Amino acid sequence: MQIKFDYTVKTDKSFEQAAVDIRKAVEAKGWTVLQVYDMKEMLAVKGFELANLKLFEICNAKQAYQFLKEDSLISLCMPCRISLYEKNGEIFISGMRPVMIGEFFPDLDLGELPLKVDEDLRGIVDKAK
Repeated sequence: MQIKFDYTVKTDKSFEQAAVDIRKAVEAKGWTVLQVYDMKEMLAVKGFELANLKLFEICNAKQAYQFLKEDSLISLCMPCRISLYEKNGEIFISGMRPVMIGEFFPDLDLGELPLKVDEDLRGIVDKAK
């Protein structure tokens, strides 16, 4: 069975309201927003035009620790990210599915951890929707 790389939902909220609600959903789940990148603004400085796009780097320290004690290379997949973007006038919230980590590291016995983190991330996206 092939796992879908992303979990994406469309929202009827404004871009600005969705950004606020992502932060609220992250905190409600007990996670932390580490950084937010406004890609539209960053690229505009360089003369490139892009629709609204923000990247939220998020983390749950306990779960991050559990992954990293298994293999430091998992850090290449961290922190988790949620993307908020506008496409053709519609607003989407998307996250890379953490369950993919098991696909990238098939020799590790990560147990249910990737599924738990995946469930958390999908819950955050759905709550922000």
